[in-house]
Amino acid sequence: MIEVKFTAEKQDGQAISGSLSVSSYGEGKKKIQRLAEKNHLKIKAIERKVTYLYKARKGTDKPIRGEQKAYSKKEVDDALTRLGFKVLSVNRKLIDFQRKPPTAEIVTFVKISAELLEQKLAYGEILSLLINDTQNKTLKDTLKEINNDLKKGADSEATFLKYQNVFGKFTAYMLGLASKSGNMSEIYKATAKFLERRQEFKKSLRSALITPAVTIFVLFLAVVFYVGYIFPETAKLFVKFGIELPPMTAFTLKMSDFLTSYILIIMGLAAIPPIVLWQMSKTKKGGIILGRMMLKLPVMGSLIHKTLIEVFCRVFYTLYSGSAESIEPIRIASEAAGNKYFEDRIKNVAIPLMLKKGTGLTEAFEASGVFTETALSRLHSGEETGTVKNTSLQLANYYESETVYRLKNLIEVIQVAIAMIIMVVMILLTLVSAETATVRPPTPGASNQINVERNIG
Repeated sequence: MIEVKFTAEKQDGQAISGSLSVSSYGEGKKKIQRLAEKNHLKIKAIERKVTYLYKARKGTDKPIRGEQKAYSKKEVDDALTRLGFKVLSVNRKLIDFQRKPPTAEIVTFVKISAELLEQKLAYGEILSLLINDTQNKTLKDTLKEINNDLKKGADSEATFLKYQNVFGKFTAYMLGLASKSGNMSEIYKATAKFLERRQEFKKSLRSALITPAVTIFVLFLAVVFYVGYIFPETAKLFVKFGIELPPMTAFTLKMSDFLTSYILIIMGLAAIPPIVLWQMSKTKKGGIILGRMMLKLPVMGSLIHKTLIEVFCRVFYTLYSGSAESIEPIRIASEAAGNKYFEDRIKNVAIPLMLKKGTGLTEAFEASGVFTETALSRLHSGEETGTVKNTSLQLANYYESETVYRLKNLIEVIQVAIAMIIMVVMILLTLVSAETATVRPPTPGASNQINVERNIG
């Protein structure tokens, strides 16, 4: 997210200004133009907050260097002058790119904050402590800006949402919401747990799906290189001299000819599916389709499905405060799950049923078609006994235990399968090489001797 400030003039000549947080300068410009058209304003200037590098000195002290975000060079100059510095230079930072902090850094920040909140330490003091101890530059700068905004009385939710590109949309929302709630420490702990589980699941998913896929792909490239380029150099030499090839060697040579003849088509067919899936994931409809496909995957689909329900229940437990205020926690929990299909079914099926027809929680969830029978049964019991909140936590813990255990076993099975595939491929390549090594050209004059013997006979 970036900050954009505009200066405008009303029809009566009165000057006004304002700022907003947007994902890009272009988006901010369009929003400001629509605002101007709606309120009959004349836009004077639109400025984007960027980073400036400054060099300044106070009295006879050694000059200091630093960075400051501002809308203009003059803004930085004036701020330093007010602090008693003599400005030596202020220049815009040419490359103002900040990488998102590692998830581990964000989890550490949230967990430590939760622990210090439990000790009744003021949040401003917590931020000051963590700013000094945080090593990641992006996170450190972000916390400084958040601390400054909160000291100026800015709304906590709006302040954190400005930095959703750093924390992530859900995390920024939860941290902003925590300041307004009566259970700040609990929300921070729940957010830390959510981030840890998501990180753990992604790591397990990478071990179960991505790493094997990359291994198989690299193995495939190695085989193609051997069969298409290395092997033919030897085999075609035998063909040139009219030597009959053994069965495996002859078959491998045919495969080599096929690969070299249609290599571009094969590469295109291999590259098209990932590109299509990536492009689909960037669209709303495509994201929903891919989300549904993820839940239909053999073996892994069930684990992904249960993990989504676990995340949903964990977030719902944190935000739920009573049946009268259940819609917003349901909406936020569906977004936190991270699956577009799961989110779409809850937002467009379950929530409308609850709002328009007064359908009960469990009945609405059942209509969405994204909850398991176990989850529906437990939530139904909780709804009847008035313990939906605690039931959600129990369900989240149950699915966490189940998915962690099953994922661990699945990863072990996949690793054994990959090892077997590599072993089989290597044995086949070794057999082909060994068979090729047994091919011998006929002894000189042997063919003439055979012909003479045949004529005498």
